[in-house]
Amino acid sequence: MAPVPDVRDHNLTLDLCLRIGEVLLSSGAGAADVTATMDSVARHLGLRHADIDVTFTSLTMSYSYDSELPPLILIRQVKHRDIDYADLTLVDHLVRDILTDKADLYLARTRMATIVTTGHSTPRWAISLAWGSMCSGVAVMLGGDVLVVAIAFTAAVCIDRLQLFLARRRLPSFYQQVAGGAVATLFAVAAAASGLDLDQSLVVTANIIMLLAGIGFMGALQDALTGFYVTSGARMIEALLATAGIIGGVSGGIAIGGLFGVGLGNIEPGGGGLGPAGMMAAGAAVCAASFAFASYAPLRAILPVALIAAVAISIFNVVDQTGLGRPWAAAAAAFVVGLVSYAASGRVRVPPLVVVVSAVVPMLPGLSIYRGLSLLAEGGGSTSPGLLSMVTAASVAIALASGVILGEYVAQPLKREARRLEDRLAGPRLVGPFRARGLRN
Repeated sequence: MAPVPDVRDHNLTLDLCLRIGEVLLSSGAGAADVTATMDSVARHLGLRHADIDVTFTSLTMSYSYDSELPPLILIRQVKHRDIDYADLTLVDHLVRDILTDKADLYLARTRMATIVTTGHSTPRWAISLAWGSMCSGVAVMLGGDVLVVAIAFTAAVCIDRLQLFLARRRLPSFYQQVAGGAVATLFAVAAAASGLDLDQSLVVTANIIMLLAGIGFMGALQDALTGFYVTSGARMIEALLATAGIIGGVSGGIAIGGLFGVGLGNIEPGGGGLGPAGMMAAGAAVCAASFAFASYAPLRAILPVALIAAVAISIFNVVDQTGLGRPWAAAAAAFVVGLVSYAASGRVRVPPLVVVVSAVVPMLPGLSIYRGLSLLAEGGGSTSPGLLSMVTAASVAIALASGVILGEYVAQPLKREARRLEDRLAGPRLVGPFRARGLRN
């Protein structure tokens, strides 16, 4: 008589894999990385050929331990959470410990429960200041003066506190975006009412930068490039809906200003140029480092992120000035980011995803998405500026995603044993195992 498999351990293994995948997916990891990580943990703990399905809102994992019995099937809903690079780093370390036999199933489950239930030592007010610093960095990149930088900082802090207030009352994110866009515009209205000599478009641009959905747009294209089209489509819709909320908020703020007799003229966020090369590098460094801090990245990763972002935006600026266009400039800069992030992340012991996403934030096409949607909403033909802006945004996002993947592929070549972790080739890992160490045959 064949031995009866330990179904309880199988069930616990599936649950552990789903909990790991939930943290990775909610922190912005690509569906390919989530699938490969879950599969590698399951294989190492004895579940070979488990079926994994990753979508934007749920994770499903099944395992047939006996062909004559129904398979085990577990489903876990992925709740929307803020990007948390501290938890992502701890989970990445846990996965490595599992694959090197430093943690068994039960110890891993205990550590996983501790990770998701333990709060942060960083106070929430410091995160609000970090968002303000991020928008200040963008204002510097765009050539804003001290007053524009100060307004951007203050507006971002206010927007973050407002969104936190609304989130705690479970208001959907679309309405949070509307409220944030309105607050950002009202700061520009207040500046215009006070008679300050400012570029109102630049003020609005610097104020709404923290609301823009460039990360989601790039993540959607990254999933599309790696063959996960359902997840890609869901992320794309989320990014466009978030941007539509900003458009509604900005138009509402302009309308409120008009009621009080304060006009902002022709507001065109994202329609301006960039500042001098030195200011761009400094602004990009502040923007990327602030984003990393606001996303709870370990402090040891802040300085490398800032340096890489400054180098990347400098490369972007040089290539853009040659006349090759912004997509090629973004691709070149992203390739360098992907190339150096593998080594940099290894030195500071964080997943490459933490370094990559933070470093490309200053180059994300969120403003182009906003400008394209707002111009399309005003109407126009097939050759309207809005359509051209959306095409440019898509081109830049594809360039960033493909450039990062190519850079990581060169720096982190896939080993033959790592390819056995997944049914399809999805490129190098930005989080999770880099090679299939310690797999049990």
